[in-house]
Formats: sequence, C-alpha cells, structure tokens
Amino acid sequence: MENTGTPSLAGAILADPETGLRWAMRDYAALVRGILRRVLPGKERDVEECMADVFVALWRNAQALQDRNIPVRAWLIVTARNTGINRYRALQRRDELPLTEELLQTLTDLPANPESDAAELVGALVAAMEPPDREIFLRKYYLLQSGREIAAALGLSVANVNTRLSRGREQLRQQLREGGITHA
Repeated sequence: MENTGTPSLAGAILADPETGLRWAMRDYAALVRGILRRVLPGKERDVEECMADVFVALWRNAQALQDRNIPVRAWLIVTARNTGINRYRALQRRDELPLTEELLQTLTDLPANPESDAAELVGALVAAMEPPDREIFLRKYYLLQSGREIAAALGLSVANVNTRLSRGREQLRQQLREGGITHA
C-alpha cells in the first residue's frame, strides 16, 4: 500500500487494525515522537505514553477520518501536539516542567478545549492553506519550530517566513470572524 497520508490509511486501519496501525507507526512514529519531544523535552517516558495515546486515538477515529476525508498526517500532527500539550499541562500542575516563554505563548493562544469547534475549524483552515503557507503554519504552531528552522527547511528567508505567518494569522482571524468563532 502506498501511503501518501491520505485517508486510505484510515481505511486500512478499519479493514485490518493490526496491519493498518503497523503501517501508521512505520510511516509516522518519528514525526509524532518529534512533535512530542518538542512539547515534552527530557520527558521520554511521557513522550512514549503520549505516542501510544496518539495511535490509539488514530485507531478510534479511523472511521471519522475516512468519512470526512481528513489527511492522516495532518490529523496526527494536530493530535500529537494536543496530546503533548495536555500532558505538559498535567505535568505543569504537578510542577515537574519549567514553562518556556515560547511554549507559554503557544498554550495561551489555544482554546481551553482542544476538541472545540474553534480548534476543529482552525485545523481545517490550516489544512486548506496553499503551500508553502500550510507547511510554515504546521511547522511553527504544531511542530513548534522557530522561524529560522522553518526558513532553513523550506529554503526561504526568515523575513519571508515571518511575513507569511503574519499574513496567515490575519487570514485565519478573518475566517474565524466570518465563521462566528471570534468577534474581535
């Protein structure tokens, strides 16, 4: 099976969960682990537990992914990030992790309930962006990469990345207002 990140992986999970999940782990474990390590630095046990949670969630949501034609890769990125942030918040309540300024801002910008309509709409709006803007947004807000890291990875200038992020945020704000999610 060729895995292009399309919902066909969700279909494989529905048809044969063991094989489908093995394929998902083969193709996406490194990506999920990388996201979780950025959110939970130095907490390898928590990263592994969150990875298991993400792939169990993939199995549980395979039907919805297939029905809604949601790309598995994009869904895994968002789910890994949200799972990591939820674990981070739980650890923070127990004072086990220091809060970095960049992560604090990222957490502050999130809706209180990551399963909310707003979070789902933002995910859909980001997924609908044209390249390279979609990749820039995923790298910045889901993979938590710096502007410099994004610029290097995509062969752009840091100024170009920052301009695209600024314009993209404004476009998202406008679309959220039009969708009735925000008023400001």
